[in-house]
Amino acid sequence: MTDDWYSAWRALPDELRNPIRTYTVRAVRAASRQIDVDVVVHPVDGPASVWAETAVVGDELIVLGPNARHDGFHGGVDFLPPPHAERILLAGDETALPAIAAILERLPPTASGRAIVEVPHADDAACVSTHPGFTVDVLPRNGRAHGELLVPAVRAVAPTLLRTARASSADQGELVDVDVDHDLLWEVPSDDHGGPAQQDAPLYAWLAGEAGVIKTLRRHLVSELGIDRKSVAFMGYWRLGRAEG
Repeated sequence: MTDDWYSAWRALPDELRNPIRTYTVRAVRAASRQIDVDVVVHPVDGPASVWAETAVVGDELIVLGPNARHDGFHGGVDFLPPPHAERILLAGDETALPAIAAILERLPPTASGRAIVEVPHADDAACVSTHPGFTVDVLPRNGRAHGELLVPAVRAVAPTLLRTARASSADQGELVDVDVDHDLLWEVPSDDHGGPAQQDAPLYAWLAGEAGVIKTLRRHLVSELGIDRKSVAFMGYWRLGRAEG
């Protein structure tokens, strides 16, 4: 495989280009060469959902991921909180649930904050991890629109987290608008070496899920609450009504 495999894959005709989907690795067992990946099975006949329904032991697939042995920045890590973040806010929908669960499982016991996850049904709460320093809110939609519960919950919680930390005096400037129907909404602030963009912050927010919802939350945190942009990571994992290309 060449270093420019992705460009070569994109250049293939549609009928020859095999499907690729990006997932969060929930756990890695290097000694046994095993990884855990959470896959949501749903009525839409996407390549990952179909694979999850039909895969059997022995089936093959190609997995591409970051290599920790690489000398430079190996990428693949989109949770980069400042070492001295006073509070952490995690928010997302069911597509972000594996990442939020993995983050909660790996954060040190001294970390504190709030995790808010909007999911289709109450039973999905079984997949969410806990943490001694976090309040974890699971919001079942039960047929409501995506973001209908998540957006007001974050709006209510974020000011509370800021009040329990020291105030920020960052100059935000104007946010660049992103057309989520055509452009990727994705920003993980980092330094030149792939580490955290800041060493300390009153609040670090990590947002992931449906792009339109995440765009709304990003604007609220940065433009309305004045949180430093270097303290807000946001990822539009998917867009309502559009399939991944």
